[in-house]
Amino acid sequence: MIKVTDLQKRFNDLVVLDGISFEVGRGQVVAIIGPSGSGKSTLLRCLNLLEKPDGGLIEIGDATLDAQQYTRKEAHLLRQQTAMVFQNYNLFKNKTALQNVTESLLVTKKMTASEAETIGRSLLEQVGLAPKADNYPITLSGGEQQRVGIARALAVDPHAILLDEPTSALDPERVSEVLRVIKSIAEKQTTMVIVTHEIAFAREVADYVIFMADGKIVEEGPPHALIDQPQNPRTKQFLQQIGSPTAPEYEI
Repeated sequence: MIKVTDLQKRFNDLVVLDGISFEVGRGQVVAIIGPSGSGKSTLLRCLNLLEKPDGGLIEIGDATLDAQQYTRKEAHLLRQQTAMVFQNYNLFKNKTALQNVTESLLVTKKMTASEAETIGRSLLEQVGLAPKADNYPITLSGGEQQRVGIARALAVDPHAILLDEPTSALDPERVSEVLRVIKSIAEKQTTMVIVTHEIAFAREVADYVIFMADGKIVEEGPPHALIDQPQNPRTKQFLQQIGSPTAPEYEI
């Protein structure tokens, strides 16, 4: 589903991604963890060209892109393979929750208003927001706005969903409601790559965990092995600094 080979990204003289390679199978959930500044979010943004990588090969679904030479058509095809859930929601403030979800169906998928509304209401129900369909973002909590963002990502039926620290902007009491929704989506065999600082959540939901530091993949493996029994000293140091993860409170 996703294959990344030798991905590189620099900002002037700062090397942010230094030869990143990994694969994500169909239906897999891969969590990317690591300290701030390790390149996690930049990696995710390079996968859909929100950041332009300087080198490497990206293969997602039906698209293959050589970062050093690609056409506008190839870039468009790559972007169509994924949907992004952002840290800060990125909702249209002048549109209702339902309109935020249906916008891409109307513009990109060229659906009728009736078709888009049916799908949009179904997805809002899936994320627990059916009663808030006609609410504007300003009237929604952070957790509710993020759940609208997740419904919007699901609407385009992408090959994979990319989630960039989806709970980092939330008040603590709102984190669990978003994690519950992500877990329910994961249980439906949705391919996801999640950059997260919720280590206990990563351990429970992810099929595979990647630990990044200084723009490199330092260690990777099954969640219980990497998080509970890390082998690399840098991984051990990181996990010791953040403390032992406890079970998250988002049981469904």
